[in-house]
Amino acid sequence: MAEIIYRRATSVDLPAIIDLLADDILGAGRESAGNGVSPQYTSAFAQIEADPNQLLVVADDEGAVIGTLQLSFIPGLSRGGSMRGQIEAVRVAKERRSEHIGEAMFTWAIETCQERGCTLVQLTTDKARPDAHRFYDRLGFQPTHIGYKLYI
Repeated sequence: MAEIIYRRATSVDLPAIIDLLADDILGAGRESAGNGVSPQYTSAFAQIEADPNQLLVVADDEGAVIGTLQLSFIPGLSRGGSMRGQIEAVRVAKERRSEHIGEAMFTWAIETCQERGCTLVQLTTDKARPDAHRFYDRLGFQPTHIGYKLYI
C-alpha cells in the first residue's frame, strides 16, 4: 500500500470533495453531489485558494481522494496576539473509515498549524455526531466552549 499524501486541493479534486461532504447523514441534505460542480462551489474554491490563511486539503491515495478537511489560520489579538488553527469539514471516504485515516489527517493538520505558528487548534462539531465527539476526545481535544450559529 502506498503512503497517503496530504496536499492542497486543486479544482480537479472538487467533485470528489463534494461527494465526500455529501456522503454523510448531515451533508446529504445540504450538499449537491453527483450534479457536477456548481458555480457556488467553484466560487468558494477560488476564494479559498486565493486566501493565504485558508488551506483546503485532500488525503490522496495513489490519485484517489479518500479524505478532506479545511484549515483556516486565524490571527487574533486574544491569547497575546496568537494565531489559531481552525479545522473544519473533515470527511473520510466511507469505505476507508476505521483505517485511522482521520487520525493521520488530524496529526498532519495539527503539525501544519504548529508550523504556521498557531498556539491553539480548534474545531466545531455538530451535536448530532457523537462518534465524532468520541474521536475528538480521543485525540485530546477538549469541549471547552459552546458554539452558536445563526443561519441567515
